[in-house]
Amino acid sequence: MNEPLLLLTIILFVAAVTVTLSKKIGLGSILGLLITGVIIGPHTPGQVIHKEYVDNILHVSEFGIVLLLFIIGLEMQPKRLWSMRRVVFGLGSLQILLSGTAIGIYFYLLGNSANAAFIIGLTLALSSTAFVIQILQEHNEFSSEHGRIGFAILLMQDLAIVPLLALVPLLSDKIAVLPDDSPMWMQTISVIGALLLVIIFGRYVVPWLLNRMARKGYRESFSLFVMFAVVLAAYVMEHFGLSMALGAFIMGMMLSTSKYGFQIHASVESAKSLLMSIFFISVGMSIDFATLAQTPLLFVSNVAVILLIKIIILFLLSLLFGTSKEAATKVAFLLCQGGEFGFVLFGVAKAFGVIDDKTFIMGIGVISVSMAFTPSLYAFGCRLTRRGLLSEVDQSLMPDETANNARVVVAGYGDTGHVLAQMLQDTSIPHIVIEKNPEVVKKAQKAGVPAYFGDITDPKLLNVIGVEQAQMVIVSIDHNASALKAVSTLRTLYPMLKILARVLDRDLKDQLLEAGANWVVIETLESSLHIGAEALKVLGVADEEVSELVDSLRKDGMMATAEEPEVDDAEAESNTARAPLIIDTDVELPSDVDDKTLEPHQRPEAG
Repeated sequence: MNEPLLLLTIILFVAAVTVTLSKKIGLGSILGLLITGVIIGPHTPGQVIHKEYVDNILHVSEFGIVLLLFIIGLEMQPKRLWSMRRVVFGLGSLQILLSGTAIGIYFYLLGNSANAAFIIGLTLALSSTAFVIQILQEHNEFSSEHGRIGFAILLMQDLAIVPLLALVPLLSDKIAVLPDDSPMWMQTISVIGALLLVIIFGRYVVPWLLNRMARKGYRESFSLFVMFAVVLAAYVMEHFGLSMALGAFIMGMMLSTSKYGFQIHASVESAKSLLMSIFFISVGMSIDFATLAQTPLLFVSNVAVILLIKIIILFLLSLLFGTSKEAATKVAFLLCQGGEFGFVLFGVAKAFGVIDDKTFIMGIGVISVSMAFTPSLYAFGCRLTRRGLLSEVDQSLMPDETANNARVVVAGYGDTGHVLAQMLQDTSIPHIVIEKNPEVVKKAQKAGVPAYFGDITDPKLLNVIGVEQAQMVIVSIDHNASALKAVSTLRTLYPMLKILARVLDRDLKDQLLEAGANWVVIETLESSLHIGAEALKVLGVADEEVSELVDSLRKDGMMATAEEPEVDDAEAESNTARAPLIIDTDVELPSDVDDKTLEPHQRPEAG
């Protein structure tokens, strides 16, 4: 098929149908995308896409992995990475070596040469960063115990790509023609220089330029420059023989401490999601079932043995490093598949003659099929833990690991926002502040406030910060039009969300209620009531009479919405299922607050 528009139409239609069905039966979107690739790929009778295009599509979509590693870097501050060094370099290295050795012995016994078995074992010891991170994000388990252990292992695997690529020519009988015949010490200096260049550029230059763009309100320029920084880091690393994904990860880490972290994440999220979807589809296209069907028993046994070896080794090593049995089980079933970098390693090994064409097809098939089984295997591992076969309780989400733990999101950090943040901090309620003014964010962060730069009306930003898990969003924006837009956006995207809006203009109250606010507090009214009460007391009016008058005026001036937004039962159940309370504290919202007038001085009582 040569018509690009028709081809795109078919791909999108098939993907929409298969992903919908896959998610409906509880297998997630990844398996649906893989099935899409199988249906429209060159190895099915229809041949919607010809074989020569598959490699090109796969190569382009691999940049989605680069963006994925960049986002991971944004969530991985250098201090946190250093604190994980024992797991990354200890558990991660042992997993590669032990799994690689065991798998290599198995393929050696099947009749492969020692060199071929060695590189096959190490290649299949790697896991899929793309699949694992996507699954963790879908289940909101990136900060769980098994999520952190799994990520540490994946990080070590990504770091191992470079030496593994360098190892392939050494195992070949062919004479390796290296692109660079300069001395080793010079190449080492070049690599170190490239790393320093990316680190300095990401740590100092990028934040400085982003700050200028944010202050001027150049939103499009902001997003474009973020993408430029990622592409530049990937290019520099690849130019000096390192992994593009590693360069993106380092750039992300350098920007992880920036006050623009959430907005940076939001800027690349759409491109990352699109490219990752194309990557999963292209993996499905690469599965050559016709060739694999010539030796079906051998192929099935290869997949089964590799999965079993990795599950056992991952489980035992995780226990050895102090992980609970439940988390170790989830790690084992989550990382048992082959990885996308295996396509690269097998391709290089084939080019250097370390493996033949038959082994290459078998290896690609094993990786692809094991990826396809990952969602189901992980679901099975989770069912094992839920059925009580393992006694330990996994600490689902660790406090203060990510901003997604916030139970309250404060939009705007003016005088009122400052007071609100202080009250939330004093009562130990997890919260974050989103503010559009970078200078205000900078001052707030210096004062220890969890403030971040961003636009609360940006849907991608709301998804990044996990606003659907918050118990309440407090809109404390001085600009009337911006406040209305914020409330309307929040209500449209999250029908079950509790929204409290602070307003200076009494006339704006009804508009905010119509836009979707659950409660509206008129700030000037409360201060006026306080001044009036003090005046009446000075004039000799009894305290009890003053209190009754103030309460009456307050109820007339500040009214909550009459009813909750309507949602159907399925949507309500979905919102309840995906938005658990992440951190339990002694402070809870009153269950009957929806039917009451919310007074400015009223604070949630201890449960």
